[in-house]
Amino acid sequence: MMYQMGVYCRLSKDDGENKVSESIENQIALLKQYAADKGYYNIKVITDDGYTGTNFNRPGFQEALALIQHRRVGRFIVKDLSRLGRNTVEVGKYIGVVFPRFGVEFISVH
Repeated sequence: MMYQMGVYCRLSKDDGENKVSESIENQIALLKQYAADKGYYNIKVITDDGYTGTNFNRPGFQEALALIQHRRVGRFIVKDLSRLGRNTVEVGKYIGVVFPRFGVEFISVH
């Protein structure tokens, strides 16, 4: 199946339990609303709950990457860059090289 948009949400256990604004549920709600506002309804929500952003060996991110590599996602959206990852060099590689190689538009809402 082809999705218009891949919605990726991540919450690290290091983010703390009191960070309500960063919760997976709040990220999903924000990104689904953004998608709806832009007219994207065929979306795939992928999450990594309890995983650090310091590396990209996370099950949800690996699932998203597989969708991207198989050209099953046209856009990839996150709440902000820190939800994609904390390693700025790797984040830059994905945004500047990997995603464009597969024709994927990357969107960071904040």
